[in-house]
Formats: sequence, structure tokens, C-alpha cells
Amino acid sequence: MSLLRDVLFCSLLLIATGVVVADPEEGDYVVQRWQEEAVHLPAAPQSENLLPFYVSATTTNKFFVDASSISVGNDGVVRYTLVVLAAEGGRNVSYEGMRCETRERRIYAAGRSDGSWSTSRNHQWSPIQDAAANRHYAALFLEYFCVGGAIVRNADEARDILKRGGIPSTKVW
Repeated sequence: MSLLRDVLFCSLLLIATGVVVADPEEGDYVVQRWQEEAVHLPAAPQSENLLPFYVSATTTNKFFVDASSISVGNDGVVRYTLVVLAAEGGRNVSYEGMRCETRERRIYAAGRSDGSWSTSRNHQWSPIQDAAANRHYAALFLEYFCVGGAIVRNADEARDILKRGGIPSTKVW
């Protein structure tokens, strides 16, 4: 079992640092570094475009993805606007990205009350963990955008899965 874990770890490390592809002229393999696409911030979310998604029975917050903001880039990143409504009345809006291949996420910008964006100073990708705090990221990963670790094909498929309430994951963490 530890050999399988070691092989999986090494594979994930290669994925995180670059993509291994065959060099047709040399018959060898070369590593190409992953390159993130340019990010364009969407319009502020409108209430009629918000799709709710289930996180867990233990949270009193309500979670939504703005359907019009969803995109699936050629770089393997699902981008979306996340809206979190707290039971106490607070509202958080953020434009985020999720990499299914590496089980990571990042925040590109935070929404302001006037509908504009404040870009994030942190450009690092963070691991997605299935824990009580920030469980909404694990829910999006496991049941909506990266079911079984595979990225949705396009924005329409992501919207459809959100409208259906997700797809139960078969992935074990």
C-alpha cells in the first residue's frame, strides 16, 4: 500500500510542477510547465443568476455560484464567482479558480458592495481539504466541478450539475 501511495505522490508532484509530454522528434519525454491563462474579472453577480449548492448540515451559511461567471479554461481551471450569505446577514463575494488536477484553489478578487472587484494580493494556490472550515471548497470539488478528480467539460456542464444539486463523489480523501 505504501508503494501505491509513493507512486501517487510522485505523480501528483509531476503534475503540480509540469506536464510530461512526448517529444516527437527525440522520442523522449519532456516536462512542460503549467501556465495559467490570463484572468478577466466578470460582472458583479446578479441574484437571478445565483445557483445554490449544498455544503453540509452543520453550516448555517448559504452558498451560491453565479451561473454567468462560470468558465472552464484551456489551462484546466474552473473559474466562478462564489457568493456566501451568512445567517447573520453578511454577504461575501469572491471570484475564484479551482484546479481539479492538483486539488487546489485560489481567490482572484473579492467583491465590493458597489459591484467592483478588489484583486487579491495572494497569487498562491491553496490545497482543498475536506474539513469543516471552508467545506464549501471540498463540496465544489467533490460534487460539482471535479467529480472523481476529473474537470467538468465546459461551463454548461458545470451549470447543469449545480442545477441538479451535484453528483455524489466516489473519490476517497
